[in-house]
Amino acid sequence: MYNYKQLQILGIRVIDMKVGIIGATGYTGLQLVQLLVRHEHAELVLATSQSYTGKKLAAVYPHLAGVEVHLETYEPELLDRCEYLFIALPHGLSGPVVAEARARGVKVIDLGADFRLDEAEVYRQWYGSAHSHPELLAEGVYGLPEVNRDKIRTACLVANPGCYPTSALLALAPLAGQHFCKMDTLIIDSKSGVSGAGRKLSLNTHFSEVNESFSAYGVAGHRHTPEIEQELSKLFGETVTVSFTPHLVPMTRGMLTTIYVSLVDNISEDRVRRLYQEYYQDEPFVTLLDPGQWPQTKYCYGSNKCFINLTVDGRTNRLVIVSCIDNLMKGASGQAVQNFNIMAGLPEETGLANVGILP
Repeated sequence: MYNYKQLQILGIRVIDMKVGIIGATGYTGLQLVQLLVRHEHAELVLATSQSYTGKKLAAVYPHLAGVEVHLETYEPELLDRCEYLFIALPHGLSGPVVAEARARGVKVIDLGADFRLDEAEVYRQWYGSAHSHPELLAEGVYGLPEVNRDKIRTACLVANPGCYPTSALLALAPLAGQHFCKMDTLIIDSKSGVSGAGRKLSLNTHFSEVNESFSAYGVAGHRHTPEIEQELSKLFGETVTVSFTPHLVPMTRGMLTTIYVSLVDNISEDRVRRLYQEYYQDEPFVTLLDPGQWPQTKYCYGSNKCFINLTVDGRTNRLVIVSCIDNLMKGASGQAVQNFNIMAGLPEETGLANVGILP
């Protein structure tokens, strides 16, 4: 299969690539639909739903009136329509679909957790069940483009990162190889909008429970912890342990992460800032803000952007880093489309050029 750049060289215009979504009516699946129906090189040929099969997507989400997407029940043979498949299912359910898709030569971007961890035993410990297809774990590439772009280009199975890990890893990646941070004392404090919990009804996300409240959850035991530690350990070439605490904020979407890094030596803020400027100077979706301008979730609302700022607290000799993303975009579906673009050889910003919505 030729990619976009090869076809350009041959003088062939790319019209579309056939893509499918398994799980199109959850929040991440819906966001994928909204991105892909406007993507100039993607044709959405399959959208499945367990709850709304047989209906038009616009009947479930009326704001999509005029978008002709019909929801079907997943059957393996339907995958033959697709060249690329997005899977937006809860953890534990992706494995059989991935195995079937790969057997049929379909490239996969999995938005769930099933292929993010390298070891089946770690998955069992944190997710409470055996991995359904451990033989495929080695094939999966962790889909954080700013770190793994070269691997993603040639991948057939991409594990789209979790939202919390994305916000933390982008905030810390430029420090890799610098040796002035104590990587065994990292504190990561994150806040997420309620859409991160998905669309399924739950008492914890009921309006009366969430409104005018602010709560921590998964303290010292959230399932994104091993994902963060695994990828940071790869970046820094040493075993990294973190204290990670997520919080639920009464807003629909958005994620803000504050990280506290103990420093080995007295490092100037200017030196650290230059590292970040150099690391992200050519990255279309990461912006380092000016000194004193701290990230706000409204900056990235509805966009695939990540905003970062930092300061050195000389009194405590800590580096404080703040990042923000839209948990449904750079934290999920936007990043999945970014990965699709890279895999297909398309310009990375294709279908993702929109800026955040303010106010």
